Amino acid sequence: MKRLFCLIFLCFFVCVKPVNVNALSLSAECACVIDAATGRVIYERNMGKQHTMASTTKIMTALVALENSELNKVVTVSKNAAEKEGTSLYLRAGQKVTMEDLLYGLMLQSGNDAAVAIAEGVSGSVEDFAHLMTERAKEIGAVNTSFKNPNGLDEEGHFTTAYDLAIITKEAMNNPKFSEIVSTKSKTIIDGTQTVSNHNKMLRMYEGCIGVKTGFTKKSGRCLVTAAERNGVKIIAVTLNAPNDWNDHRIMLDYGFETTEYFPVILKGMTVNSVPVVDGSAVSVGVAATEDFYISENKDEKLKNITVECNLPSQITAPVKEGDVIGKMTIFYKNIPQKTIELVAENSVDYHVERSGFFENFKKLLTYGCES
Repeated sequence: MKRLFCLIFLCFFVCVKPVNVNALSLSAECACVIDAATGRVIYERNMGKQHTMASTTKIMTALVALENSELNKVVTVSKNAAEKEGTSLYLRAGQKVTMEDLLYGLMLQSGNDAAVAIAEGVSGSVEDFAHLMTERAKEIGAVNTSFKNPNGLDEEGHFTTAYDLAIITKEAMNNPKFSEIVSTKSKTIIDGTQTVSNHNKMLRMYEGCIGVKTGFTKKSGRCLVTAAERNGVKIIAVTLNAPNDWNDHRIMLDYGFETTEYFPVILKGMTVNSVPVVDGSAVSVGVAATEDFYISENKDEKLKNITVECNLPSQITAPVKEGDVIGKMTIFYKNIPQKTIELVAENSVDYHVERSGFFENFKKLLTYGCES
């Protein structure tokens, strides 16, 4: 296979006067805003500083539970879970609750008892589940994060950073059930006996908000993670110890949307390359993309950070049928793969042999065949 590398160059430039980042007036000690599609950091303040994160811990709790348990799994609430301090779902020891209901109670009402019930239901103990959380965080790239419990209550060795929490949330938001839960404003659970309401006021306050989690302890201060989507752009914002977090997130999300654009890199049917055809009625055939691919990026950068790798054969032999899969292309953002798309023949190419060459070869065959 011949590997063809092609760089997509900036084909147009939009002049945008960017918002002065230094002018962002925030109350947060630590903050981070990222593009949820690529992980690009849009804004940061002390984003690498280790800090406790209160109930925003439960983002990872939910993700690990969704990845390691069935929603219809029935969990028996332990005495340990039922007696957990802080925000509660008011579970009773011995009560049987589905994992799905526990997850809604966890993410909407921020039940610390639900967090422990989930941990014990998945791993058997809080300690084993916390270890699983930390290992999953490392897989995501959150290497400056350590979990000691599933609820976010203050504990030695339980910390994260604004950046780590942002990329953990990016991963979690890729899980459809997680996204469904954290965007829900209220939900009736446990056989209709209890209705939980989402503590995240941004769902009602900010246009396009789709989640995700609040948090507070005296040590951590007010912590908040939000995600919002507009016109194809999805932004994630994180603050740790932010006395005025609702306003901080409005400012941060606005800044993200003002400086980010969603645009096409590849469109379905676009000619990407061509491949030589052996014994064909045409010397080559064009190959086209089979689907669209859009990306969000800083308005001043556009296509500068995007490269495309086309993996195609050096040649193909006729006949070729329109729509035949010829190869594939992978789109990279800052060398990180984003999407792989199949490439197909744009048109059919029939089998064809030059008549003059055919008769000449036939004459040679007759000549050699008649020699004694």
